Amino acid sequence: MIKDAKAANDGGWPIGKVAEMTGLGIHALRFFEREGLLLREIPRSGGGQRIYEQADVDWLILCCRLRESGMPIATIQRFAELVRSGPGNEPDRLALLQEHERNVLAKIADLTANLEVIQNKVAVYAQHVREGTAAGVWAPTSSQ
Repeated sequence: MIKDAKAANDGGWPIGKVAEMTGLGIHALRFFEREGLLLREIPRSGGGQRIYEQADVDWLILCCRLRESGMPIATIQRFAELVRSGPGNEPDRLALLQEHERNVLAKIADLTANLEVIQNKVAVYAQHVREGTAAGVWAPTSSQ
């Protein structure tokens, strides 16, 4: 989803370019702004167009990673609030990130267990396909 966000920045990017760079849609970027997920109010050009800086893009990429890894929007909002508040709340930020890390590790463990079951089932089916037999492979049966 994340594109090349390190392209040359000549004083800022409009929302369309940031959408391209992050893989987020324009509506999603506006949502992030509306929901207080950004670290600052995005300034506008004389024509009213939003102008994003590299730090905004970097933050958006982090937010995308957090969201894609399952962090709820409300937690991202809390994290953004903490960062906007400035120095002094680093232990709170750390605790929030550590909790998310634990959640992601638990999901990875669950996915790993699921993958093992699927890989075993693939191996069984592959063997039966190679041998041309359906013996031992589940098949629906009639209750009549």
